[in-house]
Amino acid sequence: MAEDEGLRARKRRETRKMISDVATGLFVARGFDAVTVAEVAAAANVSKMTVFNYFPRKEDLFFDRQEEGIALLRQAFRERRKGASPVAVLRALARSLVESDHAFARMNAGVAGFWHMVEVSPALRARLREMGEEAEAVLVEELTGQVGAPREDPIARLLAAQVVAAIRVAYSEGLRQIATGEAPEVARAAVVELFERGLTMMSASARGTPYA
Repeated sequence: MAEDEGLRARKRRETRKMISDVATGLFVARGFDAVTVAEVAAAANVSKMTVFNYFPRKEDLFFDRQEEGIALLRQAFRERRKGASPVAVLRALARSLVESDHAFARMNAGVAGFWHMVEVSPALRARLREMGEEAEAVLVEELTGQVGAPREDPIARLLAAQVVAAIRVAYSEGLRQIATGEAPEVARAAVVELFERGLTMMSASARGTPYA
């Protein structure tokens, strides 16, 4: 039974990746807004319903790694060392992503092209804002869970908002540098430096609270 479940899970991952890869190819060739879910389904040789079974919204075909990002965030807090502050957890996560050359930490022309598609699509920009709110909600859940505070704790909400803002500002600066011709390693260093500044601000905000 376990073997059958493992096989089904693997097939689902493979199907999901195949659909995502097909969609990405169409988006790159024609632009996100010009491609329909029906066209993605036809190109992937699956039904439209199958596409929606894996990706509830068309925008999720584009942002197909959102779940992975949330999972990495949750895992970082679940595996934190005893006594480690939220800032230390987030700093360690960022460092591991950079050192492993994870896709989330890359900064190059391909990444810039991806985000240019977001910039020119109102639907993708709207979904990106929602994703920021979702990430904030997860951070609040993890932060309050660590100290036994209520979910509506304003300090946790403030800290979560600072983290998401730091990511947004740092990443946009890296993309700006790529656009002006800076080398990828220079742009990535700028992203890391700005995110570190954001964490320092978060640490100051947490001082004197259970999150410090």
